[in-house]
Amino acid sequence: MKDKKYKIKEFFATSWAIDNRTSIYILTIIITLLGVMSYISIPKEQIPEIVIPTIIVNTPYPGTSPEDMENLVTRPIEKEVKALADVKKITSQSMQDFSSIVIEFNPTIEVSEAKQRVRDAVDKAKPNLPNDIPKEPNIMQVDLSEIPIMYINISGDYDLQRLKKFADDTKDRIETLKEITRVDIVGALDREIQVDADMYKMQAASVSFSDLERAIANENVTISAGTITSYGSKRTIRVAGQFKSPEEIRNIMIKSSSGAIVYVKDVADVKDSFKEQESFSRINGNNVITLNVIKKSGENLLNASDEIKSFLKDMKENSS
Repeated sequence: MKDKKYKIKEFFATSWAIDNRTSIYILTIIITLLGVMSYISIPKEQIPEIVIPTIIVNTPYPGTSPEDMENLVTRPIEKEVKALADVKKITSQSMQDFSSIVIEFNPTIEVSEAKQRVRDAVDKAKPNLPNDIPKEPNIMQVDLSEIPIMYINISGDYDLQRLKKFADDTKDRIETLKEITRVDIVGALDREIQVDADMYKMQAASVSFSDLERAIANENVTISAGTITSYGSKRTIRVAGQFKSPEEIRNIMIKSSSGAIVYVKDVADVKDSFKEQESFSRINGNNVITLNVIKKSGENLLNASDEIKSFLKDMKENSS
């Protein structure tokens, strides 16, 4: 029987790695360092950043029934939007005082181009819309980066005015972070100067609502008074007339139709109060103000979260 000769087979890469162990160690270290650097620099998102070519057209029309909203507002806009190219689906809702139209485009189109097309279509529809609509249709895109990354609840044995002060301070500090776009406050009171007119006193003084409104509006203005030359340089002069306290409003003079001079305080009650609450936040029945923190697109979620927690810890320890 003839002797069989066996030929040893080897894989060249494996043999090279065995013969050059130092090079493999260095290569492994380089790959590890690159991986660590990539992990540190890569953006951390709560959800994947998805660009959806979807545009929403919202139109408010106070005092209008859902049926009239459908006929007067929604249909004229829908008619123009349906003629656009690359439109995948259109969904509309007509409610009391409000119309909302959602236009979904094919994924191949850029969001900016889709928004411009919708804007042009709405402009074409404007001549067919009612003339007394108080605001122009609002056109906005669906942006997933607008979803808050954190909800901060501020609560305690305080009234809403004190909680609002804490919320404003917290908002200002958080918005200084480069990772944060803005912070929205929910459940807080907004200051409002209320002028409650007495109809009987106005009739006795021959003052109309227009007279009262015009007198207050004309006094609450800041206007330019031109320029003056001083030591070779020009300086701009302005007259600041904006109200600083309710007492200034009470002392405004009104010229009635009979020619008599009356003051606002003679025909109306001026109060430093708050707007009617439209947003509410509660924990166990107690007053709460919620801060919705919205991050910039592409920024690191973990860094933003750590810095916000550091701010909050510092404010808890130092605020009183």
